[in-house]
Amino acid sequence: MQLLLDYITNKRACLMISLFVLFTLCACNNKVNKEETEKIAFHTIMHKQFDEDMTLAIIYTDSIKKNTSKIENNFKEAKKYFKKLEPILSTLDVENYGFLNQPNILKVEEEDFTDIKIKSPSGYQVLEEEIFADKIDTTTIKKHVNLITSRLKLIQKNINFDHLKQYHFLWMFRKAIARVALTGITGFDSPVLENSLEESKIVYQSLHQYLSIFENEFNDTSLFEAWNKEIETTLRNLQGDFNKFDRYYFIKNHTHKQLSLWNQTVTDWNVKFPFELALKNDATSLFSSNTFNVNYFADQNQKEISSDKIALGKKLFYDTNLSSNKKISCATCHRPEKAFTDGLKTSNGVTRNSPTLLYAALQQAFFYDKRAGGLEGQIINVVENENEFHTDLKTLEKAVIENQEYVKEFLNVYPNRKINNNDIRNAMASYIRSLTPFNSKFDRNINGLENTLSLNEINGYNLFNGKAKCATCHFAPLFNGTVPPDYKESEIELIGVPEYNDSINAIISKDLGRYLVYKTPERKHFFKTPTVRNSEITGPYMHNGVYKSLKEVMDFYNRGGGAGIGIDQEYQTLPPDSLNLTEQEINDVIAFMKSLTEDLSNY
Repeated sequence: MQLLLDYITNKRACLMISLFVLFTLCACNNKVNKEETEKIAFHTIMHKQFDEDMTLAIIYTDSIKKNTSKIENNFKEAKKYFKKLEPILSTLDVENYGFLNQPNILKVEEEDFTDIKIKSPSGYQVLEEEIFADKIDTTTIKKHVNLITSRLKLIQKNINFDHLKQYHFLWMFRKAIARVALTGITGFDSPVLENSLEESKIVYQSLHQYLSIFENEFNDTSLFEAWNKEIETTLRNLQGDFNKFDRYYFIKNHTHKQLSLWNQTVTDWNVKFPFELALKNDATSLFSSNTFNVNYFADQNQKEISSDKIALGKKLFYDTNLSSNKKISCATCHRPEKAFTDGLKTSNGVTRNSPTLLYAALQQAFFYDKRAGGLEGQIINVVENENEFHTDLKTLEKAVIENQEYVKEFLNVYPNRKINNNDIRNAMASYIRSLTPFNSKFDRNINGLENTLSLNEINGYNLFNGKAKCATCHFAPLFNGTVPPDYKESEIELIGVPEYNDSINAIISKDLGRYLVYKTPERKHFFKTPTVRNSEITGPYMHNGVYKSLKEVMDFYNRGGGAGIGIDQEYQTLPPDSLNLTEQEINDVIAFMKSLTEDLSNY
């Protein structure tokens, strides 16, 4: 408190002068047009508020190393002001925000064989684990405090608000809403304290503060009042025990309502967006086929998806004549009745379990080891693999050209050019990009289309996103490892999957995973996080199909992954502690996962 009082005393005179100057500028600038006046108020007030919060974040963070008797309280205060900064910081400076909020996991950057960087993590999550450990190391804490405060000062000095337009603010506002729902209330960035509800409240308080700057932009004053009422209600709801919090209710009754208000605000302000990000500009739900902009995840050189491309790609997907032996198609290993898997422990001729293609398009990397960066690139691997299509791109082209029906369709879909492997792969990828139904029982319920979820299924969702910690790797609504709300990265994890289903004499899977791509030792046994949507029908599970049932999968995680069955891996990313889930809680999580099973009859 004394830190805050000293700061207020020292800044009071500057604040009064700043307000006087701001008032004078606004009052005397009658000749400036309305747009320029709004620009002054918008940028000046937002930047001023950000600067105030940043200064306090720096003060409290730096105080952590100076007063060990108040170290825990000073950390909480520092984190509070960081959370106040979060909506703007995560939009204007994504890279530095990522540094400050990264998990306590070794960071490996692999650009190519000559450019591999290994970085130790830092930031508030790391600091939280250090401060609230059983035994604290003041030297290590001081090191992280210095790194964080240096980064904060750098941001404060260089951040620029001048280029911001209304649509930037609206994107920022919506992104903060989505982040709270998908990572904030899951414990993702409060790994020890699980102070997620309080921190989410701080984010909403910050949003409320920034929204008030734009009060005069509302043509419909009742819409502004609706925002005030909704945020106040949300703040009252964000309280209670972390493990008992009803996340299903929160998203259904608050997040989705706020997305609706957001769209109304876009209309009211008459804002035009220059393009779409990962979330469509008119999305009203996080769990809908209209939520995601699938083109955001595609290579920028690829043409946009179309119904004609999807139809052509579907024919290619099921065509066995494209393989060397005329017996294999994409559907051989990706059968729609098995949610586009094959139901085998490992697919014929390969060493890994066949992953579902549902929602595969909404990722930033492909294959279990992330060796392909796009769907079109993934298809090259399948075509050329001697245990799959066992052919080459030129032969693939020839097979398509020899089919007169294909020739006509390609001329229609890709006019004014010869058939080529790029377009063939793009058509197939377009079909895969269409495999995002969002029509499960859970989707229909959280979107308010029906009320059929059981209490066990709802509790399972809340456990999945809370006590069971599933959602800190399998992020809703895709429930895969593509990290919201920016969706720029699909994560890989080392969880210690065993070679055999043996919890007594367990040994790590022989498959080295990501290591086989760049031979980076710190990436041995790392695999991409798949979706758990449709998991009721995608077994057996894990990259090697070691587990036959969801019950076995849950038992593995409940023990702490590989560490819980005696597999010691230095870089395991899954927390090694038992989740202490009861049998009923495990059953509820499984019930929830089964509620994600979808109707695939149209595919």
